[in-house]
Amino acid sequence: MQYKNAFVFEHPLIQHKISLLRDKNTGTKEFRELVEEVSMLMVYEFTRELPLEEIEIETPLAKTVTKVLSDKPIALVPILRAGLGMVAGIQNLLPKTRVGHIGLYRDHETHQPVEYYSKMPQDIASSVAIILDPMFATGGSAVAAVDYLKNLGCADIRLVCIIASKYAIDKMSEEHPDVPVFCAAVDAEMNEDMYIVPGLGDAGDRIFGTK
Repeated sequence: MQYKNAFVFEHPLIQHKISLLRDKNTGTKEFRELVEEVSMLMVYEFTRELPLEEIEIETPLAKTVTKVLSDKPIALVPILRAGLGMVAGIQNLLPKTRVGHIGLYRDHETHQPVEYYSKMPQDIASSVAIILDPMFATGGSAVAAVDYLKNLGCADIRLVCIIASKYAIDKMSEEHPDVPVFCAAVDAEMNEDMYIVPGLGDAGDRIFGTK
């Protein structure tokens, strides 16, 4: 299924790793490594439109003009705490990225996001801001993160998640149609506790071994 504001990865390698992530028998170490690997594989698509600039270099044979990423800053903004699990994989390919942090938790009664912490790079307003959150369920936390970044002056914001619900994709499209969503899988349902079904459980607990 296609979504106007979402790119869903269909690469066989990513889909294979998603199956391993979903398996309840996958242990903490392997789960954490899989989150990093899937995040790294997703870099190729969500950076497709990053600006390039030409430079002159000299190969062992001749001088030539080639292209490199421009100096436009890139900031990873993981939503605490589960988003932290995606940072290392992305920085393997984008080592110069800065990392901002935003702490949001979902109230278990209202299911609404509550902010408790934030710390951003000084140049966040001029950065490509990439929000990281493995599970894009109700969309509340990610939409709140976009609201926060836009209030700081960010104009280029992208959301990268591992599993999304159709509900959350539609919510982002309604609230922030200018923010593209990149995800490895879309699940159609959520349970009464607003967890994605079949999903993969609580990503934070499985990454950090807290349950």
